[in-house]
Amino acid sequence: MALFGSSKKTKKLLQVRPTVVRTQNVAKEIFKLAKLYEVKPETLDFNLLEVQSYVRVKEGDTEIEWEEIPNEALNELDPDTQLLNPNFQIKQLYEVEIYSKVMDASNPCSTMKTAVGANATKCKVYLSISAGSSINYFSQFEHEFSTMISKKKIRAGILVYLFDTMVERFVKMLTAKVRVDEKVDFVQSETHLIAEGLEPTATRDDALILHYENNQEIDENAKIDYAARGFIQSVKQDDLLIEYIKAKPGKPGRNCRGEYMKPAEPVVKFEPTFKTDDTIQIKEDDDSIKYIAKENGYIAFNDNTYTIKTDVDVGEISFKTTGSIASGVDSDVNISVRESDAVKDAIGTGMSVEVSEIEIDGNVGSNAKVIAKKASVGGQTHKSSMIRADELSINVHKGKAYGKHIRVERLEHGEIDGDIVEVTQALGGHIRAKEITISSCASHVKATASRFIEIKRMMGSENVFTIDPLLKKDDLAGMSKHKEAVKKIEDKLKNTKMELKKYTVLIKEGTPAFLEIKKRLWYYKKNGVKMPQSFVQKYKKFQTMQAKYKELKTSYEMLQDQLHLLTTRTASFQDNIFDARVINHDTWKGYNEIRFKLVDPPMELVYKPMEGSQEHIFALKQISEDEYAIRPVSE
Repeated sequence: MALFGSSKKTKKLLQVRPTVVRTQNVAKEIFKLAKLYEVKPETLDFNLLEVQSYVRVKEGDTEIEWEEIPNEALNELDPDTQLLNPNFQIKQLYEVEIYSKVMDASNPCSTMKTAVGANATKCKVYLSISAGSSINYFSQFEHEFSTMISKKKIRAGILVYLFDTMVERFVKMLTAKVRVDEKVDFVQSETHLIAEGLEPTATRDDALILHYENNQEIDENAKIDYAARGFIQSVKQDDLLIEYIKAKPGKPGRNCRGEYMKPAEPVVKFEPTFKTDDTIQIKEDDDSIKYIAKENGYIAFNDNTYTIKTDVDVGEISFKTTGSIASGVDSDVNISVRESDAVKDAIGTGMSVEVSEIEIDGNVGSNAKVIAKKASVGGQTHKSSMIRADELSINVHKGKAYGKHIRVERLEHGEIDGDIVEVTQALGGHIRAKEITISSCASHVKATASRFIEIKRMMGSENVFTIDPLLKKDDLAGMSKHKEAVKKIEDKLKNTKMELKKYTVLIKEGTPAFLEIKKRLWYYKKNGVKMPQSFVQKYKKFQTMQAKYKELKTSYEMLQDQLHLLTTRTASFQDNIFDARVINHDTWKGYNEIRFKLVDPPMELVYKPMEGSQEHIFALKQISEDEYAIRPVSE
């Protein structure tokens, strides 16, 4: 191949002489020619003169001759017997004329900024048209645009006339648009599929997923609790615990370069070797083996066997040993904590425990939190600890306790909030409940109940016993909303009454005139005389007024009924206070107070039993309409 000029500088200035080659790799030939002429490959283009397609089925090491087939037959190849046959081969031979783009500056498609790209497997090929591209219609647009796509595919190593049946439809659609609009501007980038081969299905290696380790709910915004180390993994019935994903070989494919794509062999290395017992159900299908919980509890693994248990025995719950435990109150997990040394904590500092039932032989440490349906503490609770359980039993209580039925052997300035509370010995503290029973009451005890307070032995003084019908927060919130509703209805009732009064006066004053107009209108109608428009308007106006009056009267009566119902409910909030009792079976000692809180009117009454008094039962009595007093009663 000759060059124009002899020096290096001259070679760079001159164009590449048009050169015809036959090749399977056009890009490679362009690169070779560009290197020879010392120009960039991007400055070269080519004319597509001919495309020849060849196929063969290879048989071992035997050389089989290639057979040429028509290009239009490529899209008729059978996927199963040919395209997905690993021995089937395709190739194309291109005859092209390579030349410098400078010679092709008048190409009407030069304003189209396009590029061809493909996915990783080369099974999907796309033509992208950049924003800012434009095209004017010319008579050979359809042919030139199709040729441009084919050339870009060939330069990218993509076979033409294979897997590209969608190209003809896309080209015709764009041609029609350009023909109608004469010029098309691409304001935004566009991407169009121009070839789609047979995508292989990926091979799946086996895997073992321990779902029970990921079942805990995580708050992304919460601080990391380093004490929660998952000592036990709680599970619920029907939870998916473990899943073995079986290995599955992939399916072969053939990409748009004509290459057969063989799937990799699946890797098997996680086949289950463990066992399960009858607490776990096994479901197997072609894709997986699933291990499902048959009951609530926590999952345990011993002697190569998975099982679900409900009972846990531990020496202590602390940061060093188990960390915090949060299986949930509905998990059916029951824990026994056996540490009973008086100088040690069975539940360590800052630990949090949430289970169905817990039995603690020893102490509950500072800032510890225990939540359960049923709990017992054989030792003492720290003043900064908190325990919440429906059924709760504590030996020595100094912290906070919440529940439905709470029994405390000795209360030492702790707090108790429940429904029914029984305290054997109260040495100061706060108690709030519907019903309170104290076997032995010392000093500085504040007890507040909604039904009764019973003291069997009075050992000290400075105690305050309060009856409050709005003891619970729910009752307090309900009463607050109730008052708001009453106020709203009272305001509506007041406004409606004023409106009703106004319309009553208007109707009373307008009735004589209305009756006269009605009489005249009847006369006009009877005699076939056209009725004056002013009379008709006055008649209709009075009728509208009557309808409004009727509507206001109905609304007023409804509001009165609603107010009556709400007022009745207000009374029910404090009706029970008259049935409430403060009972002291012993002789009163020192200074003590009995208090009753009324809802309506909002007031608090105080009674101070005399020291040495034998008055045992106290209740609230209504002396007159607005006067109440605390009095000793017989029962």
